[in-house]
Amino acid sequence: MEATKSKIVVHDVPPYLRVYHDGTVERLLGTGFAPASLDPSTSVSSKDILLHPETSLSARLYLPTPSPSTKLPLVLYFHGGAFCISSSADPLYHSMLNSLARRAQALLVSVDYRLAPEHPLPAAYHDSWSALLSLSSSPDPWIAQHADFDRVFLAGDSAGANIAHHLAIRVGDLNVLIPGQYLSAGREVGFGIRGALMVQPYFWGEEAMGPERENPVFKAVVDGWWRFVCPSEKGCDDPMINPFVDGAPGMEGSGCGRVLVCVAGNDILRERGKLYYKVLSESKWEGKAELFETEGEDHVFHIIDPTSQNSRDLLQRCADFINQG
Repeated sequence: MEATKSKIVVHDVPPYLRVYHDGTVERLLGTGFAPASLDPSTSVSSKDILLHPETSLSARLYLPTPSPSTKLPLVLYFHGGAFCISSSADPLYHSMLNSLARRAQALLVSVDYRLAPEHPLPAAYHDSWSALLSLSSSPDPWIAQHADFDRVFLAGDSAGANIAHHLAIRVGDLNVLIPGQYLSAGREVGFGIRGALMVQPYFWGEEAMGPERENPVFKAVVDGWWRFVCPSEKGCDDPMINPFVDGAPGMEGSGCGRVLVCVAGNDILRERGKLYYKVLSESKWEGKAELFETEGEDHVFHIIDPTSQNSRDLLQRCADFINQG
């Protein structure tokens, strides 16, 4: 009887995962593992490092072939997956980030933040902030030798772009409170953020907009994804997922100098990405915002197939943004 009861599904979150009566989580996507290695097609090396033993927070580093003294842009990257699937070792991300590191000639740090439901939000935000704080004091030789802390970027796709937004706001709030410094709980961030790279950002809301109105069934599905990973009374109007609601931090407080928002023409999230760009551009923020749209493509197409022409064009646009200045 108990064995049968343990197989009862108590949460079905298609297409991502199922949770059973005994607490077992069965992930249906994003469970693959690619080992860190030297990638022969890009000559990019990767390795895994432990950032915080207390929470087992780790990251995968990607280093293009540099000269021993070369300083490279430092990109802190957050993967997507609706806050509940994937990892820094996901083969799809591993392939894409090898390509991005080569194109941008940048040192990438892909953060393996904790996932819901074992660790409901805001755990992913806390882990990502801890990763940011750890960079300037990291003993890792790749970071010590090659990271240019005058060129630090926050980056991510989907849920990872959402994380990049919130970290940029948090850094900006600290800079307003303590001009010229970046402090949190007595610890220094130790550097400014040059830019934020937000690819098909995962923002949502209770009220449907744009293509969401044309597909109420899928709207309800996405609503369910968010309510599963974030048990909040505010639902899809929680400021963590809806940066446009009353009570959300003002975008004028973003702590980075430039933002690139990338959207895909067939993505149900595209209008919220465009709205983010519009609101940011029209706010009192003193930075520069850019919008890049890929027609005819759906959500995270560049992760699914980084070798397509549209994917190559998107990755090159991201690389150019990192190297603009």
